[in-house]
Amino acid sequence: MLEGEPDPGRTAHHLFGRPDWRSRGGAGVFELGGAWQIMHYLVTGDPWEGRHPEADAVCGGRLLTEDGADELGMDVIYLAPERVKVAADHLASTPFGSLIDRYDPAAMVKAGVQDAAGLDDDARERDLRPVYEALTAFFTAAATEGQAIFKVMAPGN
Repeated sequence: MLEGEPDPGRTAHHLFGRPDWRSRGGAGVFELGGAWQIMHYLVTGDPWEGRHPEADAVCGGRLLTEDGADELGMDVIYLAPERVKVAADHLASTPFGSLIDRYDPAAMVKAGVQDAAGLDDDARERDLRPVYEALTAFFTAAATEGQAIFKVMAPGN
């Protein structure tokens, strides 16, 4: 979080409260877009919850917008560097192929996973494997640099 700022909501507002926040992120931005919940489900086996460190890859962390998501227009989640490292290690040691048994679009639809109804037989390899590999690389780079990760759940993501 911001040095000396005790209020997590103010931290979120400072970082993400301007309309140009996406362009200010530089090279350290990674977007899951509409695949966020599908990826969370593949990694954890659950549409919303999951054990740590698996859950930290997509949805886990400290919610910074507990009292300001409506005003800011998004949720901001903070993942501390030590949790980034553990999640990165988990992702790196969990090949995408080990998640294949969880790829069941019908089960995902039944569980309420967003956009699962649009998955076809080829989506796993064509779309989701590259996203998983990019997510793993993003976490690995952040962990190597000792960085925290801010996750934003905003309209259009």
